[in-house]
Amino acid sequence: MKRFVAIFFLCISIVIATVVGISFSKPNYHEEYLRIHIRANSNLDIDQDIKYLIKDKIVEFLTPVISSCKTKQEFEKALNENLINIECISNNILAQNNFNYKASAKVNNEYFPTRTYDNLTLESGYYDALIVNLGSGEGNNWWCVVYPPLCFLNSNANYLYQSRILEVIKKYFGG
Repeated sequence: MKRFVAIFFLCISIVIATVVGISFSKPNYHEEYLRIHIRANSNLDIDQDIKYLIKDKIVEFLTPVISSCKTKQEFEKALNENLINIECISNNILAQNNFNYKASAKVNNEYFPTRTYDNLTLESGYYDALIVNLGSGEGNNWWCVVYPPLCFLNSNANYLYQSRILEVIKKYFGG
């Protein structure tokens, strides 16, 4: 009987340890990437259009800021140090275009579904990311990978934004 009780408590202990371990860990945490997501207020054309305008200005601003970053930690630090600037850029564009909502920016670890960028597929899971919410942030988002720099390409120590439209033009029209 003592043996049965000991085995029973051992099994219960294993179950409890497993449940506690699962609840405190983040499955599929992809710490090798740092993403950027700019989330539109809605899927209305006007909200999607302003999202792309803001994206262009944020990329223009971030390009020299991250040009000297070498590690994910350096990229993340640079983004965190510039959250207010990113919000100001976004809010100025929103105000100039008569939008009545604001932007918010944060670096956060969040769950993302599987996404493909060029030939790279990022599996679903938790990723660190710069999140820029425009208004409610409930519309479709623009995204890319800041680290390793897949949307900011290193060219002679300067990061250049990779234009997908330019790639398509070159591919199909020999530009």
